[in-house]
Amino acid sequence: MKLTYRPEIDGLRAIAVGAVILYHAQITIFGHQPFKGGFIGVDIFFVISGYLITSIILKELVTTGSFSFKHFYERRARRILPALLFVMLVSLLLTFAFIFLFPDSFVDLSKSILYSLGFSSNFYFHYSGQEYGNVSGLLKPFLHTWSLSVEEQFYILFPIVLLISFKYSKKYLVHILILSFIVSLGLADWGSKNYPSASFYFLHTRMWELLAGSILAYFEITKGLRSKN
Repeated sequence: MKLTYRPEIDGLRAIAVGAVILYHAQITIFGHQPFKGGFIGVDIFFVISGYLITSIILKELVTTGSFSFKHFYERRARRILPALLFVMLVSLLLTFAFIFLFPDSFVDLSKSILYSLGFSSNFYFHYSGQEYGNVSGLLKPFLHTWSLSVEEQFYILFPIVLLISFKYSKKYLVHILILSFIVSLGLADWGSKNYPSASFYFLHTRMWELLAGSILAYFEITKGLRSKN
């Protein structure tokens, strides 16, 4: 199911990208960093992703009564893999051009590439003890792929859950989405205090952001209208 062009979503993407860039730039004005909360751009991306994916799946289910996993994952692969492989190639060339890698660093780089290709780099960076934002992260050119891994894991699991819920518990679908949202948000709040790294990197504590977009898409589709604002 193809979506029409949404300029307001591209506007949100621009805000999200700008916020993340300004956060990493670490601009200091009179001893204060005004953009230190700019990583919220990643959260915005997650909400947008949840909204778009749910819109695609639900519209197809509502209009046709079925859903093609083959076409869905084929579209995702065509959209993501070319850009990911290009970024990996350029990053590798720049890495070898400007940095002499010691054996341990080369092994670490190779592992991060393999995990990124398998959309599981969030697990790799968590279990390797990499805290996002630390200076050591500057030497890990594929650290940013953790968020892509979270999204892809959601794309693998969510369509299956959504299809089953739609077929067998259609009238309770929104309740399932809202309950999952609340559980994930609760885990994120608890995990941020007790297991901050896992809470940052893993899907179960990021899922509430994606589901926020899913809930918006559900109400938009079932109500049959979109606010002009």
